[in-house]
Amino acid sequence: MRDRRRRVLVLTAVGAERDAVAAGLAAAGEAAGGTEVSVAGVGPAAAAAGAMYALTWAAEGGERPALVVSAGIGGGFAPMAPVGSLAVARTIVAADLGAQTGEGFVPVADLGFGRSEHHPPARLSRAVADALGAAYGPVLTVSTVTGTAARAAELAGRHPGAVAEAMEGFGVAEAAALLGVPVLEIRAVSNPVGPRDRAAWRIGEALAALTSAFGKLPGVWEVEAAHDDT
Repeated sequence: MRDRRRRVLVLTAVGAERDAVAAGLAAAGEAAGGTEVSVAGVGPAAAAAGAMYALTWAAEGGERPALVVSAGIGGGFAPMAPVGSLAVARTIVAADLGAQTGEGFVPVADLGFGRSEHHPPARLSRAVADALGAAYGPVLTVSTVTGTAARAAELAGRHPGAVAEAMEGFGVAEAAALLGVPVLEIRAVSNPVGPRDRAAWRIGEALAALTSAFGKLPGVWEVEAAHDDT
């Protein structure tokens, strides 16, 4: 009988996120076999470069992953994703890649220069969100973390239903798409999207939520891989 476990590559921005994910996978034990965790870097450019390096290295070894996951902490849009909760991307959006005009922001796709979003596998991303009790909706990739109420309102208005923002998802997704590998994005919420109040961030709580999430996920991937054969 064929081993139906997915070979999964999880990419984080920094080492603390990698360690949180690895701790969850270790708790999952045997079910986590075939899952690798690496640091890709902070921001969309570093994440794209790091993801491409990791994917190319894996492909040269004849073991290209079946799934790439961008994971880490991020900001949550209230009230959908409060601090300490989880968010899973229905779409991965390049929220500040484009042009600012007198009429407002124009996404790069509308300018005719590429794409502005990626779509994770719908059944898998929904199954992951359900298994984690996570908010499910657009996750926005930004190069500058939101620090004002006006900016938060603008992003929420342009992206109805947005659940979180972070800095790496779109970069990872771009690299994965070039090699034809599906991608997910999972965020543990450390702070609300809005006025910057660093003292109110709960990074430890978010990292603990990330660990808990990855303790549950290998079983979800295994079930979904089995569905691929039906």
